[in-house]
Amino acid sequence: MSKVSAPPETVVQPDVAVGIGQPIGAGVVTALVGFTSSFAVVLAGLTAVGASSAQAASGLLALCVTQAAGMVLLSYRYRMPITLAWSTPGAALLASTGAVAGGWAAAVGAFALAGVLIVVTGWWQRLGDLVASIPMEIAQAMLAGVLLPMCLAPVQSVRTSPAVVVPVILVWLVLQRYAKRWAVLAAFVTAAVGAGISIAAGDRGLELAALVPTVEFTVPQWNWQAMVGVAIPLYIVTMASQNIPGTAVMKSFDYQVPWRAAMTVTGIGTVLGAPAGGHAINLAAISAALSAAPAAHPDPKRRWIAACTAGGCYLLLALGSAALVAVVAAAPKGTLETVAGLALLATLATALAGALRSEQHREAGIVTFLIAASGVGFLNIGAAFWALLAGLIVRQVLKPR
Repeated sequence: MSKVSAPPETVVQPDVAVGIGQPIGAGVVTALVGFTSSFAVVLAGLTAVGASSAQAASGLLALCVTQAAGMVLLSYRYRMPITLAWSTPGAALLASTGAVAGGWAAAVGAFALAGVLIVVTGWWQRLGDLVASIPMEIAQAMLAGVLLPMCLAPVQSVRTSPAVVVPVILVWLVLQRYAKRWAVLAAFVTAAVGAGISIAAGDRGLELAALVPTVEFTVPQWNWQAMVGVAIPLYIVTMASQNIPGTAVMKSFDYQVPWRAAMTVTGIGTVLGAPAGGHAINLAAISAALSAAPAAHPDPKRRWIAACTAGGCYLLLALGSAALVAVVAAAPKGTLETVAGLALLATLATALAGALRSEQHREAGIVTFLIAASGVGFLNIGAAFWALLAGLIVRQVLKPR
């Protein structure tokens, strides 16, 4: 009876305030975790395929803006916590691919083509079925091989810059034990402190103009080597490691992602972001749970607020893209690679487990892994494509009759 007679402002209003605050907080955490856990991988990947510091900063900004717009659009339209992310496996693929035939402009053209393929996947079911039919152990083995060189970077960097790299690794290890979610962020902060000491010592300069976010447009160029060696592998790892698992994560929370709309938005976002340096955006997989789980809000119909909030936060984080690149450029050699490698260790472990899970097709998985990890390409086509092709051939040859 007391609840019925109580004034609305004393009972209902506080409940509403709490209900809004909970998904907003979840959205902020979603954006921070998604950004800090892998932005170093993005910068390493873009730089590896020919981007300058300014172009890499522009690419990071473009990714933040396009995925923010996509998140707000999809989550508001469908009232679902549909979160997007940049393709972290795709960035790792770029880092392992290295210089592209045709340079940065050809890499940008490959990014745009990957976006077109994502759009086509949403509208042409057969293409989606074809990607989904790639055996999981082959896809995971290719991803593991792509990730391995980056995950070895912390070990290799200890030799080149021990004074900075060793503290970064120790901070990451401690946070893995006590606050795993923030381990990569703490590692980057440690690296930033090392960069600050390096700047103060006069080893490297930091230009204030470089801290201002800018967009560096590049006219895309296309050649068959970049299409086969970058665009197709980028499309495959983005679909197999992000979009398809992303829908599965959402389904585990009783959300049916609008597949055609999601692929259209992320594909068009990738195409639009490519000239500015963005490599690919997609459905979030791991971070999707932060906005879709009951912790975001007890009512599933209100969790979309978390995804919208995450989108807004990414717009704010975009403003810091140039500053991050400037700090990374001033840091001692190997610092960025160390942070990126630490960020990818968990993904590498998952990929290796998936690649070797099937005893029947383990040989095909290990062949795929070794070729992708070797980084050796042919005909100016990266190792990832040949690893996928070789794995499928070995799997078919050794397949029991």
